[in-house]
Amino acid sequence: MAVNAKKIAVYVLVVFALYLIITDPAKAADYVQIGFEGISDAAKAIGDFMTWIANGGK
Repeated sequence: MAVNAKKIAVYVLVVFALYLIITDPAKAADYVQIGFEGISDAAKAIGDFMTWIANGGK
């Protein structure tokens, strides 16, 4: 049952993404940019943390 729920959720997300891209490409591009900025900020924070640990937590 959980596998079917996963497949349905993925299908709904794909359909929504296609709908968004077709109806409003500028808004879709904004969402992608926000997502990549979030990933970039998270990677930078992890890098800063690892640098802090490598420097002895000072």
